[in-house]
Amino acid sequence: MKKWNIYLVDDHALFREGLRFLLQNMDGVSMIYEAENGAELLQGLEQYDVNLILLDIEMPVMNGIETAERALKIRPDMKIIALSMYADDNYYASMIEAGADGFLLKNSSFSEVKRAIEEVMNGKNYFSLEILQAILNRLNRPKEQKEAQELTERENEVLFHICQGLSNTQIAEELGISKRTVDKHRENLLQKTQSKNTANLVIYAIKQGYFSI
Repeated sequence: MKKWNIYLVDDHALFREGLRFLLQNMDGVSMIYEAENGAELLQGLEQYDVNLILLDIEMPVMNGIETAERALKIRPDMKIIALSMYADDNYYASMIEAGADGFLLKNSSFSEVKRAIEEVMNGKNYFSLEILQAILNRLNRPKEQKEAQELTERENEVLFHICQGLSNTQIAEELGISKRTVDKHRENLLQKTQSKNTANLVIYAIKQGYFSI
């Protein structure tokens, strides 16, 4: 099994120590490094080979958003999971735009932390259930922007289910269409919205105020 090197970045030592204690017994984790702010992390990235950062958003010296942007310039292939106390729209939208692959609330169970790490390290995105609920609440607001009208009704449906965290196979079952058709709709959505991945699609849906068809 491939081993991962993880950097914990949070200005609260007790939180870092608790998470480190849990992570050191997790399969797949090799080395664990710690930093109390973004500037300290950036220095560490020049020395250590890191696969994943668990990154607090609200920190002194340098916030998580700026830290994520600068860290990915040093190691573009590295994964980032943002950590926050709040499911705030501005927080998760800004962090995902900065390059984060996932978003966890600090009150998440360790089983959810493990699941998030495994999903992200396998090339997927992960959002806490509270984040997904906030997204769905946004989706239930009427859309007003003209740009939103560029998507077809079916693409709207597929986008809605993508924001619920469903896989292409699950979306196909939900809509009664083939997985190949869903694959094509997802491809069209990425092109039309100029999104690089699923996380960017979610941000697009948030900004455009999409609602359930």
